[in-house]
Amino acid sequence: MTDIEKQRQLIDETDEQLLELLTKRMECSKQIALIKKEKGLPVYDSRRERSVISGISSKADPQLVTYMQSVWEMIFSVSRSYQSRFMTDGSKLRSLIDDAKKNTAETFPSYAVVACQGIEGANSQLACDRVFRDPGIMYFSRFEGVFQAVSSGMCRYGILPIENSTAGSVNEVYDLMRKNKFYIVRSVKYKIEHCLMAKPGTKLSDITEIRSHEQAISQCSEYLMTLSDDIAVTAVENTAVAARQVSESNETGTAAICSRECAELYGLNVLKDNIGNSDSNFTRFIVISKKLEIYPGSDKISLMMQLPHRPGSLAQVISKFSALGLNLTKLESRPIAGKDFEFMFYFDVRADVAGEDVETLLCEFDEQIDGFTYLGSYTEIS
Repeated sequence: MTDIEKQRQLIDETDEQLLELLTKRMECSKQIALIKKEKGLPVYDSRRERSVISGISSKADPQLVTYMQSVWEMIFSVSRSYQSRFMTDGSKLRSLIDDAKKNTAETFPSYAVVACQGIEGANSQLACDRVFRDPGIMYFSRFEGVFQAVSSGMCRYGILPIENSTAGSVNEVYDLMRKNKFYIVRSVKYKIEHCLMAKPGTKLSDITEIRSHEQAISQCSEYLMTLSDDIAVTAVENTAVAARQVSESNETGTAAICSRECAELYGLNVLKDNIGNSDSNFTRFIVISKKLEIYPGSDKISLMMQLPHRPGSLAQVISKFSALGLNLTKLESRPIAGKDFEFMFYFDVRADVAGEDVETLLCEFDEQIDGFTYLGSYTEIS
């Protein structure tokens, strides 16, 4: 037997001992969980964990202190997760999810009254037509109007942009989701193709002003830089609004950056198509509901978390997803206004909430993280 084989044999023997001891420790954690549940105590006990880490650090080989701290922090994380299995049966989130799974219809509706931000021809409307076969659409000038329409019962659903492949997340929508306690019940990934349009008979050399939404202007910046410096670029609230303004304007030198669908809708001609900086410009739109609905086949979950400003807090969350073999398709952070060095994190996870382990993990987050928001479980249309 070689020297390395001898050392590996010792490691195998040690691992067997560790497995036996860790199994014993997890059983103790279970019993503590049952006691905590009976007494209404929280899973997380920061004082106890700090005390244990301090004891381990004082006894460990000085060269191994930081490694041992990392090992015990992982043990704590796993133990808390295991304890949550026995303490979250009656949680509000579990009841909410279970009721939604039980009471949601088998199929997503093909017709509904839907609130959209913008006007006819806006990307929100085009995305809405991808989700619903024959929607009844009501238009609102602001995102908040969409939420109010759904909250009041005027519309069953709302459809809103949540992120763009080049511009990132739409933070205002995330904030309104959390503030109003809405849920995502569907999403669609819609390809954005920007075109330069003007009234019939207008030539590119006639253009003195270009109007569009500020994001569309940004996404077409490379093309705009090739045009004359004398052309004014004006931001308006929506790409379809820009098309309508050009259509109704008496000015012959005004053009709009908008979708090709707006050409026929507003009687415009395409001067130049596909003027975006990227050929892979996609926007994700979400369908929101005041009531949680979880349709069969839902395989995506969206979450928000405000994590504590301490080392390892994000790593501990990610490790929990990894332990269940879950794939994070989105992890994005943004500073929290008014709080130095504290961040809100957006998570998208490929997972079926019908799985008991997944539901338990969500309930664990809900009980242990003050800034946790469950945004829904749904299917995304490509």
